[in-house]
Amino acid sequence: MEKINIQPTQNPSIVKFEFSDFIAKNGNYEYKNIDETASSPLAKQLFFLPFVKTVYISGNFIAVEKYSIVEWGDVQDEVASQIEDFVNKGGEILKEEAETTKKVPSTVYVESTPNPAVLKFVSNKRLTKTPAEFKNIDETLPSPLAKELFKFPFIKEVFIDENYVSITKYAVTEWDEITAEIRSFIKVFIEEGKTVIDESLLQKAPQSEKQQEAYFDSLDSTSQRIINILEEYVKPAVAGDGGNIAFDSYDEKEKRVKVILQGACSGCPSSTFTLKSGIENMLKDMLNDHDIKVEALNA
Repeated sequence: MEKINIQPTQNPSIVKFEFSDFIAKNGNYEYKNIDETASSPLAKQLFFLPFVKTVYISGNFIAVEKYSIVEWGDVQDEVASQIEDFVNKGGEILKEEAETTKKVPSTVYVESTPNPAVLKFVSNKRLTKTPAEFKNIDETLPSPLAKELFKFPFIKEVFIDENYVSITKYAVTEWDEITAEIRSFIKVFIEEGKTVIDESLLQKAPQSEKQQEAYFDSLDSTSQRIINILEEYVKPAVAGDGGNIAFDSYDEKEKRVKVILQGACSGCPSSTFTLKSGIENMLKDMLNDHDIKVEALNA
């Protein structure tokens, strides 16, 4: 029996309903109304709910955007229950074979972050497996998208990870003056099939999984535990806010963990609090060592 996991997003109009396995294996799908749902019987059923505005299907989840006539807290359990009943009764989620030759337009929506200088532009398509940060246009060789974004005079930094682009702006411009323009640019760039990022050109990225495993195996046991804690507990949380925290080193003598802040985490007013009250306390507790200290190289 399928059990749906409800996950809120930074966009208050959108909630994700996660499955235990992948439901979209050949692409990402967006449905703006019931007339577009020939390839998804489940999406068609969801549109019978009067508050459903858009349905996205990607990977292991269905994301639903609502109209403002209801609050998700009042209806999300009903939607999850309807999805579960549909699937558990043998309902078909997607007819992917009929859809593989059809180009699905890209969608990009905007999420705020704890850093007022940073916005997160989220795509319905996977953009990269390897997070990459670009501080200026000279660093953008691996990313044609980042290179084009830096041609906007108000863009200070670009961070790309998984399915989103975090953009840091200069203070001279307000977000409400430029958000629509950036969102539209990224959307068209992806729809035209242009290369967002060439991961083979990322110098800091391991060239293979074997090299990554060899690096991990060469570390001391405490460093390995720290990396595992960051990967499992910290990175998913900061990724939701458009940022990333990368392990740099651990000094066993000083009990000092050094990390690198990326994306929305870099320069965020609350980053020091997050490091000290969040990550540092977590490591002290999980490593059972109250002398652990965490500092960011670029804080």
